[in-house]
Amino acid sequence: MKRIICKNYDEVSLLGTDILAKQIKQNPKIKMVLATGSTPVGMYKKLVEMHKKNGLNFSGVRTFNLDEYYPIKKSNDQSYDFFMRDNLFSHINIKPENIHLPNGESADPEKECADYEKMLAQAGGVDIQVLGIGVNGHIGFNEPENELKLATHLTNLTKNTIEVNSRFFKNIKDVPTKALTMGMGTIMKAKSILLLISGENKAPVVKKLFSGVVTTDVPASFLNFHNDVTVILDERAASLL
Repeated sequence: MKRIICKNYDEVSLLGTDILAKQIKQNPKIKMVLATGSTPVGMYKKLVEMHKKNGLNFSGVRTFNLDEYYPIKKSNDQSYDFFMRDNLFSHINIKPENIHLPNGESADPEKECADYEKMLAQAGGVDIQVLGIGVNGHIGFNEPENELKLATHLTNLTKNTIEVNSRFFKNIKDVPTKALTMGMGTIMKAKSILLLISGENKAPVVKKLFSGVVTTDVPASFLNFHNDVTVILDERAASLL
């Protein structure tokens, strides 16, 4: 894994933006998987700025999202569908038909996962996958378990993840306890991976990520098997390295 340590969160966001913008310019029909959470927000804002000020063109870009709460309505302001539209999609010239997210409203989550996996395969693969990492080492909603699933699936969220995500909800009881998520095998199929990490609270898991050990207790550690991963982190996240 290529490791780039930046001074602060703003620099992490700026470098991530530069990498994605460069790839979009080189391949206007790029296929990318996008992540949610607080870490990529700064990058999305900078991409919007680049679109408005410098004409970065998203008209041919196809996006797929990493995960979605389940069950949750798209209109819910804590859904990842809402998040992506609010932070990125509604501010750029991406075509609606080129936006793909797992459907948290699906009546049949197993079929939704199978259909999402087929759609990714029919798209011919992903060029770049954007990821964040949880304090417990999860990527997407692939939580620490004895076994990790390869394909897109419905999963139970750990108590730790529910507690961390409760800051976005009025009450912890409002946090969904399940999610639809790409599996580890699906994530690893991306041609390249961009992992953004920020904050002192991520330092312990960053230390595990670069420990040279791969374990299902830290799902993100499996990224060590991928041949094109760029990890961009700030000094606080890298403080234990």
